[in-house]
Amino acid sequence: MTRYDVLVAGGGPAGAAAALTLVRAGRSVLLADAGRGPAPVGEALPAAARVLLGDLGAGGVLTAGHLPCLANRSAWGGPRLASTDSVFDPHGHGWHLDRVLFDRQLRECARAQGAHLVAGAVRINGRARGGSWRVELRGAGERRTVRCRWLVDATGRRAALATACGARRRTGDRLVALHLTLGPADPADPDTTTTVEAAPDGWWYTAPLPTGRRLLVWYTDADLPAADPGLPAFAARLAATRHVLDLAARHPWPAGAAPRRAPAHTARLADVTGDGWIAAGDAAAAFDPLSSQGILTALYTGLAAGRAVHARLSGRPGALDAYRAELAAIDAAYLRNHRTHYCAEQRWPDRPFWRRRHPHPGGSGHPTPLETACPPTPVPT
Repeated sequence: MTRYDVLVAGGGPAGAAAALTLVRAGRSVLLADAGRGPAPVGEALPAAARVLLGDLGAGGVLTAGHLPCLANRSAWGGPRLASTDSVFDPHGHGWHLDRVLFDRQLRECARAQGAHLVAGAVRINGRARGGSWRVELRGAGERRTVRCRWLVDATGRRAALATACGARRRTGDRLVALHLTLGPADPADPDTTTTVEAAPDGWWYTAPLPTGRRLLVWYTDADLPAADPGLPAFAARLAATRHVLDLAARHPWPAGAAPRRAPAHTARLADVTGDGWIAAGDAAAAFDPLSSQGILTALYTGLAAGRAVHARLSGRPGALDAYRAELAAIDAAYLRNHRTHYCAEQRWPDRPFWRRRHPHPGGSGHPTPLETACPPTPVPT
């Protein structure tokens, strides 16, 4: 039976970052990518990711196949667009990612640096005497079992390994994303920005993709009528926008396509480590997309989880406490910023979507479960 120091489940940014960190520390690593579910949609990556990718030895993954993001624009708190230009960012411009390509580039980088990469789902088959995990890999019509000393759960919002080990997941809201990818513009669309526009029952996000297509996303709460996934309802909401409609009008709508629905709620594990396992990325803490920190946080927590596991295997148990404290600080800062950003939009205080997010006398006045579990104490920035 093949043995590894660490098995990393999940081939996204968090899993690849953990695998890269561990192999660069001299650990034997198996990176298992289940490849399940729909392909990830294009996302924006902040310029600060340059530093993290450099630390991971993956600085070259952004040299081709991705589109520079030169500004972030938003109509939030008022009808006019405000813009933050990348020229003022000390790290330079960000990127509109080809997510499928980006994830594959990171996995190949991990393979090149020594990780073993397999395509397949992971199932825990218990623990052997001495504490090592027995893990079954399923994929491409075959099954095999391996052993490892530690597990890294980077399976995304499912947190498949952590929950199988008894971890509890807490959610903070009911946010969902309805997304649709429009066809390439003719002539080519010159826009290179991300654009966010608030609306009475949620908010819109749109950005160009490296393929020339355009991504449209409508965010609202799953229990509201505005979450109707039908194309007529989606188009009617789009027609009521002031800025997003103009950008979408440059692109053809795909024939017969309808918006797809995906979870976008805030969630976290009650504990991000356990006996022989650790969680990273969305498996540990999934953030509202308004934060624009999803991939950046996935890379960072993957790196931090890899370092913590290496330290634990080297005989330093306090590394897990440090990782838990670091994740709690990240979560607290996120919750504080989350409230600040949503409270900046006060045009529709009586609409359910906004009332739920305004902790003042006009709102519910009740903290979310996450706010109760992880109070927003000040943390260093």
